[in-house]
Amino acid sequence: MNTFAARDSQTNLLEVTVSELSGSIKRTVETAFDHVRVRGEISGYRGQHSSGHAYFCLKDDRARIDAVIWKGTFPRLRFKPEEGMEVIATGKVTTFPGSSKYQIVIENMEPAGAGALMALLEERRRRLAEEGLFDQARKRPLPFMPQVIGVVTSPTGAVIRDILHRITDRFPVRVIVWPVKVQGEGSGDEVASAIRGFNDIPMDGPVKRPDVLIVARGGGSLEDLWGFNDEAVVRAAAESRIPLISAVGHETDWTLIDHAADMRAPTPTGAAEMAVPVKAELDAQVASLSARLRGCASRHMEHRRQSVRALVRALPSLDQLLALPRRRFDEAAAGLGRGLERTTVIKRRSLDQATAGLRLEILANRVSERRRFIGEQVLRKERCLERHMLKEHSRVAKAATALGALPARLAGQLQRERQHLTALMRQADTAVSYALIRNRGLVTGQDRVLQSLSYKNVLKRGYAVVRDAGDRPLTRAADVSAGQFLEIEFADERINTVACGDSPPASPPGAETARKRPAARTALPGEPPKQGSLF
Repeated sequence: MNTFAARDSQTNLLEVTVSELSGSIKRTVETAFDHVRVRGEISGYRGQHSSGHAYFCLKDDRARIDAVIWKGTFPRLRFKPEEGMEVIATGKVTTFPGSSKYQIVIENMEPAGAGALMALLEERRRRLAEEGLFDQARKRPLPFMPQVIGVVTSPTGAVIRDILHRITDRFPVRVIVWPVKVQGEGSGDEVASAIRGFNDIPMDGPVKRPDVLIVARGGGSLEDLWGFNDEAVVRAAAESRIPLISAVGHETDWTLIDHAADMRAPTPTGAAEMAVPVKAELDAQVASLSARLRGCASRHMEHRRQSVRALVRALPSLDQLLALPRRRFDEAAAGLGRGLERTTVIKRRSLDQATAGLRLEILANRVSERRRFIGEQVLRKERCLERHMLKEHSRVAKAATALGALPARLAGQLQRERQHLTALMRQADTAVSYALIRNRGLVTGQDRVLQSLSYKNVLKRGYAVVRDAGDRPLTRAADVSAGQFLEIEFADERINTVACGDSPPASPPGAETARKRPAARTALPGEPPKQGSLF
């Protein structure tokens, strides 16, 4: 009895389930640690999960704790988590009953001091430099005289007023301002989107694409300028097809966009001075160059004029130049009359020689010879034509003889073709008869198989098929309701009937009592005599 009492005393504790125990622990932990600040190093961070949540660990030299940032909290973080970053996380501790683990749900996160920010900044600068985003070969020269300048900055600060004032003083051009946040959450994404937006403006669109971009912000602490150290901003600046000037902070402030930009300005005002030249200086320079050009042209013309005068003095007079040609002309004019007389004598002598050979007797003999030659040619052509005509007459006679014997040959050949066609027709009739007999046998065999598989043979053995009004077969009594129109097919014909009465109750298991068939319903007036009730 004492043994049983002791055993009962050990079971006086309240019995709970595993889920109840896990829920009690979860409520206890969340109540005791509903708001904590934890300092540690981020470990195992692989970015956001496909669900949008982020899972990683916070650790120090002796312990570690699981951490989670929910999807709705992640966009509100001022600093995004990175592997190896030392942070101070604010949130609450909770448990995960599915694996008996506890974790901290982070609601806010910040780097653990300026040293951590500098270490993170240096590590990011080194990684981007290894990718070649800061190479000097990527940087482009600024246009000397841009027509449109794009400015990415806050529209309400003093920076934009300084830039516009300096551009107006130096060289007034068109300025397009893309307003962004330059500090706080989401500032880096807005600056990157603005840079890419300016680059996406088409060259021939209604809004002219800027020739140079200025990304500007006033001075501030490292945390204030942190948005310009964002990796998205650096990559957008490096990918920009428009030359970009970085003017973030004061001269001593350096951000990662300064390394990726094509030119770094110490101040926003300095960026405006780099973007455009001084119009007054250009006007003075153009006036000076114009004066120098006019003086140079005047001196050049005077030098050419002196050279022409020297050349004119060295040239001989007009009489000296024409003396020799005039003498040659006089000598040629004096010999022209004598040459014409000699040429006339020579031509007359040649004409007399040619006239001596032209006599009437010679011309008559030549005409007679040509007439005799033509007559011989005509006789020769006539004889050739007669021989050709005789040859053609003989060929036509032979062809007529051959055509006379053609009907006899055609009649014999037609008789042979008719006999061959008759033989082929007899062979075709025989082949068709054989094919009909073979196909009739195949059809007869298939019909016997079909008849053996037909349900009508089953009906001949005393069975019947019951169909509903839609001509669908009914296989169960449960499918039949009172007053339903039915059609029963026997081996010889079909009859129509109407179901009446309720279905009999189901027999209990093991019962051997037979169901009694209800009496047939009395036929209604006007119904066909062969119709009846199935039940």
